[in-house]
Amino acid sequence: MTKKQKKVFVRIIAAAVLLVGFSLLPVEGYLRFGLFMIPYAIIGYDILKKAVKGVRNRQVFDENFLMAIATVGAILLGDYKEGVAVMLFYQIGELFQSCAVGKSRRSISSLMDIRPDYANVERDGVLEQVDPDEVEPGTVIVVQPGEKIPIDGVILEGKASLNTSALTGESLPREAGEGDQVISGCINMTGVLKIRTTKEFGESTVSKILDLVENSSSRKSKSENFISKFARYYTPAVCYSALALAIVPPLFSMLALASEPQWGVWVYRALTFLVISCPCALVISIPLSFFAGIGGASNAGVLVKGSNYLETLSQTKYVVFDKTGTLTQGVFEVTGIHHSSVEQEKLLEYAALAESFSSHPISKSIRKAYGKELHQERVSEVKEISGNGVTAKVDGIPVAVGNGKLMNQLGISWKECHHVGTIVHIAVDGEYAGHIVIADVVKPTSAQAVAELKRAGVRRTVMLTGDADQVARKVAEELRVDQVYSELLPADKVQKVEEMLEHKNTKEKLAFVGDGINDAPVLSRADIGIAMGALGSDAAIEAADVVLMDDDPMKIVKAIKIAKKCMRIVYENIYFAIGIKLICLVLGAAGIANMWLAIFADVGVMVIAVLNAVRSLFVKKL
Repeated sequence: MTKKQKKVFVRIIAAAVLLVGFSLLPVEGYLRFGLFMIPYAIIGYDILKKAVKGVRNRQVFDENFLMAIATVGAILLGDYKEGVAVMLFYQIGELFQSCAVGKSRRSISSLMDIRPDYANVERDGVLEQVDPDEVEPGTVIVVQPGEKIPIDGVILEGKASLNTSALTGESLPREAGEGDQVISGCINMTGVLKIRTTKEFGESTVSKILDLVENSSSRKSKSENFISKFARYYTPAVCYSALALAIVPPLFSMLALASEPQWGVWVYRALTFLVISCPCALVISIPLSFFAGIGGASNAGVLVKGSNYLETLSQTKYVVFDKTGTLTQGVFEVTGIHHSSVEQEKLLEYAALAESFSSHPISKSIRKAYGKELHQERVSEVKEISGNGVTAKVDGIPVAVGNGKLMNQLGISWKECHHVGTIVHIAVDGEYAGHIVIADVVKPTSAQAVAELKRAGVRRTVMLTGDADQVARKVAEELRVDQVYSELLPADKVQKVEEMLEHKNTKEKLAFVGDGINDAPVLSRADIGIAMGALGSDAAIEAADVVLMDDDPMKIVKAIKIAKKCMRIVYENIYFAIGIKLICLVLGAAGIANMWLAIFADVGVMVIAVLNAVRSLFVKKL
């Protein structure tokens, strides 16, 4: 509880004690009035002050004005106890709301812990702490155990376990060593790291993430805009209705029926009507529901750029995936070695040595599969043939590694492979020796994510890829994706998404999930763009509406479930608050509801709605 909340709490207790004590005293007249004004002043002076300030600023119709008019009116009618009680319970409701908002804000503000306070720069053999904003790209910084990585960069020296939980929501540490790229916001748990920075602090991942979260509330959903417009017209309407309720029935009774006008009765009903009508529950709980939803999502490693995107995400019925890096790992691996004239281990050694000078992903996957130290001095006369492969001499023996076109150029007869993937043929000393199968491996959770999306209400899943048709269909079949389009260029992907957008229902939303680097045009064109595994990707953060902080496809399911839960809570609060208000307004106008029911209709509904809104913070693990 903050100092301000503690102060309000103390005032509430003092006012409550005085109200109970003075209610029991057998005093009447001005003394009774003076005694009840003490707790009223203790608990209500700030509300009265805000009401006066609103009138001066010509912003009359707000909850402070309603509470001031209603309570002052009740006191003038002699209902001191009710007037003070209404103000007291209103402040209790405000305290509840303040605590709830504070909890939600602290949840989001916990992300601010990832903001680094300093960077260690080595100067003349001594580590000097400097402001991260002052560190230029290309500077070598030192990160010691227990410190945050302040700026994105590449490890030059050292090896460590990195805690990425503040960014990804996952507690499992990530190992990093020389040559690995690291991002700001991670905590170094073990060794000392020397890192060459690749970006300015303002362009680093941590800065972009914080900017996204801090500005997410500026993009309002349709529900929030509805409530803002509703309150703008609703408050003046109920004020004029209360005025009419206080004046019209007595005048009608006096003029038309020639009976006693009973001004006190109708003014009391009008004041009760005002207390009941206060729109606090709606005005406070709806934005709080979205605020809490965004906070809960951020804690789970899902960054939503605004409550409007949370609302759109909840209506998603079509999910379109990119393949490479989204459903698959985007890293080529050797999945098979088929040899003939040369032993398997020797075949892999020849291929790894011949490819040892290449930076191509396929070459890297072959070297990784070999897994032993490569002595490049054993290799000579290396010639890379673009689009076909590599020829070289290994220990003086001619070796060719490449596709079928390379084998044809060299006049070497080769064998077809029926396995799905990229086939790398190898010839040794002019004879065909076998081939290696290389494939992009499906992520372990991809199939489960597709199945869970169907259970979460997604009607259709589609995969778009530039990969070969045979490979794409195998992946789609394995994951049980409903539809697949292969061999597409980036422009073709946009065209396919536009076709789907034209044929779907306007109330149904289409989400595109990509790695955010090559898929920026499609991410922008879809109803909602989701960038996954996009830590450090500028294109993803700029183009996507939702950014998943790791590359686990199950995060897509989590994002949709969070959005659905948040919207369910929003509608619960809207229906509950408006429903109770309307019933109590009718009862108040008819004289059935008194000030005490008015207190429940205002403060009680607000407290219940706020506590319900806070549920958006809590995200169940899948």
